[in-house]
Amino acid sequence: MAAAPSTESAEDPPRPARFAELIPLVRRIVAARVSDPATADDLVQETLARVIAAAGRVEPGMLEPYAIVTSRNVVASHWRDRGRQQRNQHRVVDLRPPDAPDDALLAREEQGAVAEALTRLSDRERETLLAHEVSGRDTRSLAEELGSTAGAVAAQLNRTRARLRVEYLLAVERLEPPTERCRPVLLAISSADRRRQREVDAARHLLECDLCARLSEPLLGRGREREDEVRVPVHTDSDVVAARHAAREVADRIGFPATELTSIATAVSEVTRNIVRFASSGEVVIESLGEPRPGIRIVARDVGPGIPDIDRALQDGFSTYKGLGLGLPGTRRLMDEFAMTSEIGRGTTVTMTKWRERR
Repeated sequence: MAAAPSTESAEDPPRPARFAELIPLVRRIVAARVSDPATADDLVQETLARVIAAAGRVEPGMLEPYAIVTSRNVVASHWRDRGRQQRNQHRVVDLRPPDAPDDALLAREEQGAVAEALTRLSDRERETLLAHEVSGRDTRSLAEELGSTAGAVAAQLNRTRARLRVEYLLAVERLEPPTERCRPVLLAISSADRRRQREVDAARHLLECDLCARLSEPLLGRGREREDEVRVPVHTDSDVVAARHAAREVADRIGFPATELTSIATAVSEVTRNIVRFASSGEVVIESLGEPRPGIRIVARDVGPGIPDIDRALQDGFSTYKGLGLGLPGTRRLMDEFAMTSEIGRGTTVTMTKWRERR
């Protein structure tokens, strides 16, 4: 009796062969994170079992990225469980909480988001990234293959990682950016390219776009502010107090004397109060400086109507409201450096710097 003809082509190898090809990849990822050989073997087997079970739901060509994400999740779960057991090993009762009913769903959603983000990269970006991150190819060998230089490949990899982070967050949110400016701004933030951030006016865009403002948090250090920088969103009078307090705390850590602490806090109060009074929303960024000597820089930006005549606004006696504040001229005298830019219909940015005297 003749054997039945095979339905598998050379381009589409049998599933067992495809799974076997994943073993070195999974083993390499696990071994980089788990030193014990026996534990590593168990985690490799668990990963492969999960991949085989989900293979029918994985899109063609995405089995390898799925295996990468699954192996990392398996290792992360292993270390979480290990840490929990160590913390509670002195107890008679096993206090390990049961898995939450939505853990599996969240894991599948995360894996799907990673897979979707990978598909949004170009073929060259995806192949180069996987070759470097998964196969361990160095930039020199990749450059020879691509007819480029090691530096150019390294720069491409950095851009690809930055884009992958942006596309992953968008896939998780299941949203498309509302404007054409969103992706360039998010990409500039993800790559930490300050020059590009200035070119696309990222700071102003984050004040105008709620989606990008929210997504920028994990891109800017996974939601944590830089240690040398404090950001205060400004909408109401209570934010004036918050900005003043934050500036005083930062200046105190830098070592400004008490009289200058008061001057800095007063200047911040003035520019923040202007945001509340004249603009719909804004932000005050307080940054500690180390060069050329210790100091503090305050950037107050808003998305208000703008100032038509900056020179006149900086003259003593000019005011568009009746109040007892110092105004912009008085604020400028309190600081060592003062600059203001404004655009009608888009808003105003004030940048002030105070240097601490050397001791």
